[in-house]
Amino acid sequence: MMIRRFAASFILLCAVFASAQALAETKTAIFAGGCFWCMEQPFDVLPGVSSTTSGYIGGTQETANYRTVSSGTTGHYEAVKIEYDPAKVSYEKLLEVFWHNIDPGNSTGQFCDTGPQYRTGIFYTDEAQKKAAEESKAALAKSGTLKGPVVTQIMQAGAFYPAEDYHQDYYIKSKAKYEFYRHGCGRDARLKVIWGDAAGH
Repeated sequence: MMIRRFAASFILLCAVFASAQALAETKTAIFAGGCFWCMEQPFDVLPGVSSTTSGYIGGTQETANYRTVSSGTTGHYEAVKIEYDPAKVSYEKLLEVFWHNIDPGNSTGQFCDTGPQYRTGIFYTDEAQKKAAEESKAALAKSGTLKGPVVTQIMQAGAFYPAEDYHQDYYIKSKAKYEFYRHGCGRDARLKVIWGDAAGH
């Protein structure tokens, strides 16, 4: 009986440890790449990414919603928060996907969307992410891929406010409207010009 109780307790402890370890391995990355509808899918398909959430970050107000952020007066960016397992996908890989899905030389917005809420940005959550982001940006600037400077900002992450439910997974829930918007905005055409075969989609 004592052995059985010990074995049961050991199994329970192992399960708790494994669960805690799994939680510890989950990290967060936050990128602003213009319309957040277009920034979920490129990360959702990556092995190691467990979830993406559209939302708002970077503003000075204590809350954010689509109506206020769309006014362009709150300082917020439309952004996507990514939960990922660093053992399966590196932050450097996430950065690569991010760059290939934006126009890093556009300082007024992205594609057909203009306004401060559509600017691009990398919001780091720790010093390792900051270093990786700075190195990645410097490498892109040095590569000569862009005709002008890389204007994407690198900033420390602050409060992130999830967007309204209808914005989440919009590319899945409203597929026809999403594709019409994306094509009409010229996103893919511009990405192809910048990145060639490496362009995101």
